[in-house]
Amino acid sequence: MEFETNLNKQARVIAVANQKGGVGKTTTTINLGASLAEEGKKVLIVDLDPQANATTGLGFSSRHLDFSIYDVLSQQATTEQCILKSKTTNLDVLPSNIALTGAEIELVTAFSREHRLQRALTNAIDTYDFILIDCPPALGLLTVNAFVVAKEILVPIQCEYYALEGLAQLQSNVELVKANLNPSLEISIIVLVMFDARTKLSQQVANEVKQHFGDRVCNQVIPRSVRLSEAPSFGEPITSFDPISRGAIAYRHLAKEILN
Repeated sequence: MEFETNLNKQARVIAVANQKGGVGKTTTTINLGASLAEEGKKVLIVDLDPQANATTGLGFSSRHLDFSIYDVLSQQATTEQCILKSKTTNLDVLPSNIALTGAEIELVTAFSREHRLQRALTNAIDTYDFILIDCPPALGLLTVNAFVVAKEILVPIQCEYYALEGLAQLQSNVELVKANLNPSLEISIIVLVMFDARTKLSQQVANEVKQHFGDRVCNQVIPRSVRLSEAPSFGEPITSFDPISRGAIAYRHLAKEILN
């Protein structure tokens, strides 16, 4: 696909990150992206995780791609060649596959290795309203690339025990990137996910997170939901898989909150 310049402004580039796995990071990336697209925003999801869950969750087979984000980072293909249009209007994806596993090793000796993704997204930043980067659950070179190009970090936090585990390490890594590579970077959005209003634990975690992060915590929480966990296996965001479900409504409200 060819890029069309967005005459209004540059994209908001948001890295969705949490070094713990299984915290709803990809679910949030896909469904927030789809909800922003419903609001008429042009959205690009960058799947920077070798597990390729954002790719498959939007209906694409990671095994049958002509090109992937790996080819872009290794400079074997252009970003334009790799981007795929999803079934959701205004929502595109820069897909991933297992080949990305090798990128961490290959980039170690590469020139300007931390800036590969930034250069790859130069034209896209002028094309889209939002670029959401689904980071791998580790703080390696791929995540550093995401932090160099992003201005904001969105952290999904699971409303369960050990919810804040690893966040201190994430914050210290963000400070390192700020000091050396990207002074504009901020953890600006905290989203409470897998929230169960019936349990005291969810409320306790929510209170603890709000004490720690203050007004960076979104008012809208994402409920624990079977439909949310089912949607990826059908290759659809929750907004089309079950548009009137609690999960779909929650992500639409979250998108509006982030827009305002």
